[in-house]
Amino acid sequence: MIGYYQVLSTIEEQLKLDPFCKTVTSGSIFNIALNKQDIYPISHIVVNSFREEGEAFAYNISVISMDLVNDDDTNEQDVMHTQSMVGIKLVEMLRRGDLFTDLYQLTGGVNYEFFRDRFEDKVAGCTVTFDILVPNDMPIR
Repeated sequence: MIGYYQVLSTIEEQLKLDPFCKTVTSGSIFNIALNKQDIYPISHIVVNSFREEGEAFAYNISVISMDLVNDDDTNEQDVMHTQSMVGIKLVEMLRRGDLFTDLYQLTGGVNYEFFRDRFEDKVAGCTVTFDILVPNDMPIR
């Protein structure tokens, strides 16, 4: 399933290029030491589920982008704005993908959800969730 790994790698590489993302992680969010002040702003990739779509698999992926909020909350709106821009830029880059040349293609609608105080630290941000098609290259023999 080369396409699956290529999609995750492409998402990670794009996030690392963003000036509002210092750290990129994936897997279970509970395995990340979010209380470390030096990792912010952070984007975390979660593969929620997948389904078969004929000759492709559709992976449902969420990218949680967050940063620390000042103790007096004066920068909360700025944090939510900049972290939503991380997701928007990622989605726009993924829209250019082609199922057969890039081995992925964004499909369906995209959902953006703001959050604050969801985790241990005083953070805010935005979660972007989307479906991405990857060719089914599984041999049947």
